[in-house]
Amino acid sequence: MMRRMLLAVLFLCAVVLYAHGPAEAGEGPCLTSFFTKSLHFSGKGMRYWYEEPNGFMSITGIPYNQLGCKKCHATSCDACHMTQKGEKKRFSKRAAKSMNTCMACHSREGLTFKLDGRHNQLDVHVAAGMVCSDCHYRSDVHGDGRERTSMRHPKAVRATCEECHVQQERESPAYDPDTPSHSAHGGKLACAACHVTNTMSCYNCHFGAFLKTGQKKGNFLPEKSWMLLINYNGQVTSGNVMSLVYKNRPFVAYVPYFTHSISAQGRRCDDCHGNAAVQRMVKGEKVPVMRFENGTLIPWQGVVPTIPNKLDWVYLDKTPQGWRPLQDAQPAKIQFAAYGQPMTEKQLEALAQKPQAKQ
Repeated sequence: MMRRMLLAVLFLCAVVLYAHGPAEAGEGPCLTSFFTKSLHFSGKGMRYWYEEPNGFMSITGIPYNQLGCKKCHATSCDACHMTQKGEKKRFSKRAAKSMNTCMACHSREGLTFKLDGRHNQLDVHVAAGMVCSDCHYRSDVHGDGRERTSMRHPKAVRATCEECHVQQERESPAYDPDTPSHSAHGGKLACAACHVTNTMSCYNCHFGAFLKTGQKKGNFLPEKSWMLLINYNGQVTSGNVMSLVYKNRPFVAYVPYFTHSISAQGRRCDDCHGNAAVQRMVKGEKVPVMRFENGTLIPWQGVVPTIPNKLDWVYLDKTPQGWRPLQDAQPAKIQFAAYGQPMTEKQLEALAQKPQAKQ
């Protein structure tokens, strides 16, 4: 009797599988899948900050849905998992683990690796042969069924330095809490503040030209010379800036940002404390983070605290003759996005103090 029941169940399973056939690449995701709530699928992170009352849409007046930005976001599994040979399409885990797949959309990181490679400063993890999926997997990629408005939302991205270097879930150099640079800040400094070498910034995006051409290339200036310090989630961490220009109106967004440009050796104390930028700020002077002289963009070098009224940016217009400083530009509109907050005067005072060597 049991044997007959087992055969009946197996037969029924075979009929169901035969009726539906194998899932082929090219089909969209099941609308009840938790993936449809992921940021990779929805693209809500970019949309949320763009459409926020103080966001860039307040200048452009153009809804997010009318922009090309959303084209990068994965509306089906095919975006990462599909391979094709001739007319045959197949599902592939190997394709999804390729860094080339990630870089197709996360182009800023690809540019970071390219520039760092030229200067023999390649991210320590990439240099060791690691790929994106070694740290970003499961819910980082596919979501966990909960809708979020930003990758900076708690637990939207679960990959952390601590996962490997503190909890030792994988073989890696162990974090030493007794190292002076680790113990001196009382947990108020994120790993990235010292171990991100500098930040990859897409500077002065000429939004009008981007709308006309639909191309990023040639419509912004890649820059990787400074590293901003910004407050996020109760700690000081690495930050970034994105400046845009539309109809002679400049816009600046400051965000916490983890550039994958990691050095095993952290910063020296004087890279931040009492550095040239800090000295200017405490004197009441602005830091010329970007200057434009004789047709050349000249960036600041080193660490800069993010205090907007103490930072000076140059904004450019794209003309047939090349980039030129904006004429009669309105004051820049400033946004702190991705839950970032500016550095405080009290923090600036602390940075102005040269650390004392322990006896």
